[in-house]
Formats: sequence, C-alpha cells, structure tokens
Amino acid sequence: MKAIKKFIYAWISQKFMGGCSSYNSLETRKGCRSKEQARDVFSKGSIPHAQGKIFFNPWVAHQFAKEHGFPLVIKPNVSGFSRGSHFPITSYGQLYKAIFLAKLWWPTTVVEQYLQGKNYRVVVIKGQVMSVIERFAPFVMGDGKTTIHQLIDQENVVRESMKLFPCISHLKKNAITVKFLKKQNLTLDDIPAEGEVITLFYRISLAPGGVVKTIDKTTISMKNTALFLKVLDLFDANILGIDVIFEHDITKDYSDQKCIFLEVNSRPYLKMHDYPRFGKKEDLTPYFKQLEQLDISQADIF
Repeated sequence: MKAIKKFIYAWISQKFMGGCSSYNSLETRKGCRSKEQARDVFSKGSIPHAQGKIFFNPWVAHQFAKEHGFPLVIKPNVSGFSRGSHFPITSYGQLYKAIFLAKLWWPTTVVEQYLQGKNYRVVVIKGQVMSVIERFAPFVMGDGKTTIHQLIDQENVVRESMKLFPCISHLKKNAITVKFLKKQNLTLDDIPAEGEVITLFYRISLAPGGVVKTIDKTTISMKNTALFLKVLDLFDANILGIDVIFEHDITKDYSDQKCIFLEVNSRPYLKMHDYPRFGKKEDLTPYFKQLEQLDISQADIF
C-alpha cells in the first residue's frame, strides 16, 4: 500500500503541481497531505474548523448529513486546486452524486459542514503574512443590457488585455456552464440586471475560470494574523497556504463571526498571486529571497 501511495503522490506532483512552491521539509509536507491530518491539528490547536468526517463507506456521509443537516461539502481526502470538491450540497441526491465524483479522484472522502462566506488563501511564512487573496468562482456582472453570452466574451477580452492567461483561465460557454445556469433558471441569452452577479460554476478554482483579488495585508485584524501564524507553528512549517472562509470579512476578528479553516497547503501555488483580476499585484520578491535562504531537508522528494 505504501508503494502505491508513493507512486500516486509522485504522479500528482509531476502532473498537477507545476508552479507550486517547495520550501518545506519532507516531514512537514507529509504532515499536511490530507484533510484528516489538517483537521486533527486544527482540533488539537483549537483552530476553528468545520465539523466533518473522513469516510470510505458512503453510508457514513449519509449519517453525517442526517445528524448535522445541509448544506455540506464533499471532497477527496487528498487533492489540490479544489479538484473533486462539491458544494454546497443541499440534498441526499446531490450528496451521493458528489461522493461518486470525489471518489474518482481519491478513495477516501471528506464530508463536512459548509459555510457561506468569503473564501481566502492566506500565505504565511515565519513571523509574517506573505500574501492574502480572496478567491471567486467564475462569474460575470450584469449591466442591464448585455446577455450572459456577451458578458463572458467581454470578460475574456479583459483577461487577455491584462495578460492573465494561462494562469487564469477563460470563462467558458460549454455544456457544463449551460447546465449550471439552467439550475438557476438562466440561459446564456438572458440579460442580468445592472450589478447582478451571475455565477457560472460552483467551484472556487482557476481551471473553470475562477479569479483572485489581492487583499491589503495591513487591513487584516491583528487577532486574525496571530491565528494564521499559530497555524504555521502548529504544522512546524516554513510556509503554508491556508484556506479559510470568513462569514463576513477577513478584516474583522474571527471571534466576532463564523470562521472555518478548511485545509493547509505545504506547497502553495504561489503563481496565482502574480495574476490578480482585482486589486494590485504585489511584489513578493523580498519574501522569496527570505525563503531561498532556507536549508530544506529533502526538498525534491515528494
């Protein structure tokens, strides 16, 4: 089994982790590979996180839904870039479909409570926050006169002019988009009202057309910053990409709102921080210089 896992991990690294940093030791990276590991550390360190379970048998997820209710999240226990994740799940039919799709990526699966709020990636290094971005699912904003079809074309032109490709993807008008719009009683020919946000896909990920916005680090509350640095220490890491959802905003103390830490990434995808659709691109050179000074144990071994 260990040999199989080693092969799979190596394949994932080669196939999917281009552009990801490698500033942590092998021991640290091994401790961050699964959602189960992160959940255990969060629990021991009193870090706010969603109630959830790791399961192989789908009946465990069914019982979890029965106990905790909807909405829920289903995702592979080992993954990256939100691959295989499905949310918000609001029915048993959606639950079983999501379980099937998630298990195509990894046999053990996570079910956990879902929080509607703002989704952030916080990158921390020793003693400081390196970068913070807010992440968005693919969307367009209506102007009261333009169809969704045309809004997608216009947004893709803007992205091209900003030279966001290929890190940030085009918005798509494929069958998946059409199907997702249909669930909202919309078509590509509909004209959204001015200021109306139309989500084109549920997943907050770059591949289907999601985008990021840079957040001014100085606006983050000191209490939140201290919590992020505590998480870094709990995992004994040099750098972590922390995925966290705040009910209202990251500038407000986590203790004054609902907040859940989702997972940590020991090899965070830092490239996307250079391609914000909203906000000003940060110069992260000083942080990279600091990281390059580290002597990393077995950095090239996955």
